Amino acid sequence: MLAGFLAAQRATLELKCAGLEGADLALRSVEPSTLSLLGLVRHLADVERRWFRRVLAGEEAPALFSSEADPDGDFDRAQAGPAAVAQAWQAWRSEVAFAEAFVADAPHLDVEGEDAWRGRVSLRWVLIHLVEEYARHNGHADLLRERIDGAVGI
Repeated sequence: MLAGFLAAQRATLELKCAGLEGADLALRSVEPSTLSLLGLVRHLADVERRWFRRVLAGEEAPALFSSEADPDGDFDRAQAGPAAVAQAWQAWRSEVAFAEAFVADAPHLDVEGEDAWRGRVSLRWVLIHLVEEYARHNGHADLLRERIDGAVGI
């Protein structure tokens, strides 16, 4: 059930971005915010990577689009070029595929990992957190998409 809710949230992000080109995907919300649909894709790739690869799988997997020195790089450096857009989608899809495989292979939802901020967290906690994370950002995506082309309810 949790994996299904997360899959629906992921699909919603893709729907909110569907049919848009680089310039529209990189369009910022309002000054001074650097929020954009492309930034959300980059951010959520890093979020997936952090929780599933680093915390639960214990891999050495630094963030792809942000860093300690540039914590908002996922948003601030989101560029409209075709290569940057393709890179963001490829990274997001790769991290989602890793997460889906991790969940499918997990023997139960009580599998745990160590998080520097939260301490021990379970797969169950991570799935619930990711549903919340996507739901919040999909609300942002609703507003961004409406600003871009007036589309609502997609």
